Amino acid sequence: MKENIKLLQQKIMDAAHESTEHVQVNSGDVGLWLKSFTQHLSDELIFSEKDLSGVKHDDVDDFNLLKDVIRKELSAIISDISSTSNENVFDQKLDPKFRPDELLIDHFCQCCWVQCPFCGVTCTNTIENHHGDHSVPFHRVAGLKGRCYHQTDDLSADFCTSLVTSEKQFRISDKWFKCNDYRSAGGVYADWSITPDKSKLPYWKWFVCRFQKDLEEYYDRKFQGHGEIPDEWRKHDKPDAILSLDKCF
Repeated sequence: MKENIKLLQQKIMDAAHESTEHVQVNSGDVGLWLKSFTQHLSDELIFSEKDLSGVKHDDVDDFNLLKDVIRKELSAIISDISSTSNENVFDQKLDPKFRPDELLIDHFCQCCWVQCPFCGVTCTNTIENHHGDHSVPFHRVAGLKGRCYHQTDDLSADFCTSLVTSEKQFRISDKWFKCNDYRSAGGVYADWSITPDKSKLPYWKWFVCRFQKDLEEYYDRKFQGHGEIPDEWRKHDKPDAILSLDKCF
């Protein structure tokens, strides 16, 4: 919250600065300044020119004065918000109808909960709408479940969707099965529908790179050799990862 408040404060001041420059370049008035200011913040705050209409009645020639007023008043407001916002009052301020914990509990109580035998991702079908095979919109990297290559400590860097298009094999009870015919292994493998579309969600590429050391320590294995992480994966940053989720859902 503190980081978001600080970021919002900076965006407001940037909007004030850019609006002042815009008005000066175009020889505008207070009305133009307000219009520019509200447009710059339209994606951040819910308000309009009407909320600041009182400013239009002031005789303002020095638009830097508006920036100074905003900077002064904003600092006081931010300080007040920061001092009154803490973990102890969260429960009091949350609308009981939209508590995130209640929403999550309600959602997960209706989920299937069966995990993919390759990557461990949880089936997203709800119990009442679950017909046929288990499935998910996107699979993960198999190494996230600790899967490694036979007789090595090399964690798998393969996505399920690419595994099931390959000639690679996996072993169950000393018997080998082809990944592109995974259902023949029976059991949980026969009940999953894994689309062979080679889709690789950028989020999971970033996740593996970001938490590589943690995963390797947890499983006491390495993303190396057969499971070497591609250099292309390391080009993804956190904003890219989050954006890929927004586009998918």
